[in-house]
Amino acid sequence: MGKGDRKTRRGKLWRGSFGKRRPRKRKKKPAVKA
Repeated sequence: MGKGDRKTRRGKLWRGSFGKRRPRKRKKKPAVKA
């Protein structure tokens, strides 16, 4: 649950990776695929 954990937002920020916890684009409303 720290820097090395890729399942957390902090771990993703540290690794520089993206995913469900840390999407690339940050908007007020999430883009929903219809």
